[in-house]
Amino acid sequence: MTIHGNTTGLSPSDVHALERLYRRRVPFDRLLTPELARSMAEVSSTTGRQVGVLVDRTGQVQWVVVGDATKLMLPDIGRARAAEGRFRGLRLLHTHLTQEGLTRDDLVDLTRLRLDLVCAICLGGDGQPSTVHYGHNVPVPEGRADAPYASFGPIPYGREDSVDPSTLVTELEEGFARVARTRRVDGKDGRAILVHVTDKRGAHGSEDSLRELEELARTAGVAVVDRVLQVRDAIDPKFVLGRGKLDEIILKSMQLDATVLVFDRNLSPSQASAIASVTELKVIDRTQLILDIFAQRAESRDGKLQVELAQMKYLLPRIGQKDDALSRLTGGIGGRGPGETVLEIGKRRARDRVSRLEAELEHLAVQRKQRRQRRGRRDVPIVSIVGYTNAGKSTLLNTLTGSDTIAENKLFATLDTRSRRIRFPREREVVITDTVGFIRDLPKELFAAFRATFEETEDADLLLHVVDVSDPAIADHIRATDHLLGELGLAKTPTLLVLNKADRLPPGDAAQIARGRGGIAVSAVDRDSLVPLLLEMEQRLFPDGRTRLVEPTPAHDDGAAEDDAQPEGLVA
Repeated sequence: MTIHGNTTGLSPSDVHALERLYRRRVPFDRLLTPELARSMAEVSSTTGRQVGVLVDRTGQVQWVVVGDATKLMLPDIGRARAAEGRFRGLRLLHTHLTQEGLTRDDLVDLTRLRLDLVCAICLGGDGQPSTVHYGHNVPVPEGRADAPYASFGPIPYGREDSVDPSTLVTELEEGFARVARTRRVDGKDGRAILVHVTDKRGAHGSEDSLRELEELARTAGVAVVDRVLQVRDAIDPKFVLGRGKLDEIILKSMQLDATVLVFDRNLSPSQASAIASVTELKVIDRTQLILDIFAQRAESRDGKLQVELAQMKYLLPRIGQKDDALSRLTGGIGGRGPGETVLEIGKRRARDRVSRLEAELEHLAVQRKQRRQRRGRRDVPIVSIVGYTNAGKSTLLNTLTGSDTIAENKLFATLDTRSRRIRFPREREVVITDTVGFIRDLPKELFAAFRATFEETEDADLLLHVVDVSDPAIADHIRATDHLLGELGLAKTPTLLVLNKADRLPPGDAAQIARGRGGIAVSAVDRDSLVPLLLEMEQRLFPDGRTRLVEPTPAHDDGAAEDDAQPEGLVA
């Protein structure tokens, strides 16, 4: 019989008294029994500490816990959450040395662990039970902001017999089941609370960062039910945010039926594990969210290998740690892709897999180099489309070439390099390449793995830097892209700034912004708006003899680009 909690300094008689609590029984239809209440009060009064028991529905005491004068620290009673609409099947009965009612810690434990109920036995000046407080979870309908719990008391000791936990818990579970059936399911991989924590120096731009995180979560298939922003003097080394704010999130997760916490920063394995153990929620950081999106959307052999390599490198430092937050056994968000079994294999096998992946990618890189060399012998200029994710790069490629590559209003819709041809006057041809989008703070694992994706841009004669001109964070997006281009060694490649989605601004606004930044305003969905862009491209690529383009019209492109596609192009 194990006594859990703060056992330091207990006398042998105190330990024996606590062990005898395991022999007590509390029927499911009674809140507590006089025998248990008096026994707990006696030990609590003698030791000056709170004493608690966790009782199952058969009346058996499963855990005996001793704390300090103001709180209990409950043991680990299992990470598995109760089934939807059902409670844990345990109730917490414990003493309070004062007449204080249910504390915040009591209510957090109630909601976090989905306990049947929590009962506090308050001691009087003589050390005997005086009053009783109890609380239980309550179902909260969709769209309501009610507290996810209800508390009652003080009830004079001896008059709590009117409470029948068996009837109460049965009715509550039926209520939770009804709410669960009517709750709108708008995310295939769960309901998430987004968390952004920063110090005062990084507070600027926090809203834009949270908005981008929400788009990432939506792309990953998660329904965002709430957003939490905390500005602190310093980031907490263990929980990232403050413990009080973490308790608020626990209550919100119960209220909103959230199952996932998504942090807008990269968490260390110990931080993710600590947060998960306290909240009982799946914990995902920014890198893991982006890796999950890449795992969903990679299509080519090259792209899938790059995603798996990035996943392996991300998870290698976490193998062998007790890190339930990153368990791949649960599936869903953060648990997809070819790297999903990495926690079940040893570090040696994982490193061997990384070596094989790197060798395969190196072989594919040689093949890409050979294709580029063959194309270079034909003296065909190359234009690479680069820019922040979801800026409209794929839509621009489709409209310029008449092709039908995937173009969605989601982040990272394109992960695989795609090349198409466009024909200018005098039978001049240009290969246009679409690339994966950039994002701020691109995870280093992905940057290293996908560096090969940008080999295509190394041979580019011109870069089209596409920006969403309607995005309020346009300046940050331009800076992030310029920084990554510098990291890739492309800072000196001729670049043309293309301010896309001009149709989303009032007439003339996009053109004015473009003039101020030395770029060209376009709307990738409007072929007519691309004529100035084509003229500028022709002038830069063929400066020896510029021929003014007429109205662009589709025509059959009888050649093949690198991917052997035969799209239609724009001709003069």
